[in-house]
Amino acid sequence: MCRNIKTLFNFEPPATEEEIRAASLQFVRKLSGFNKPSRANEAAFEQAVEDVTAAARALMQSLSTTAEPRDREVEAEKARERSRQRFHRD
Repeated sequence: MCRNIKTLFNFEPPATEEEIRAASLQFVRKLSGFNKPSRANEAAFEQAVEDVTAAARALMQSLSTTAEPRDREVEAEKARERSRQRFHRD
């Protein structure tokens, strides 16, 4: 899976439409191999992003959990700490 796609479910505050679209864009980029498609492929690329965004939104709305929502700042700090340990940064 693409490292740039972040988990969006069960956060407080909930994922925004922009975050869902950004994850969808990254997914389509990964699948297609295009960072920016040619003009010939632009319409198909954009349609795929819209389709994946709609599917992701529907998925997020249909999921349920009994777990407490995660805090974005706490999770971000955990990720920074993992990065420091991985790359030996102080």
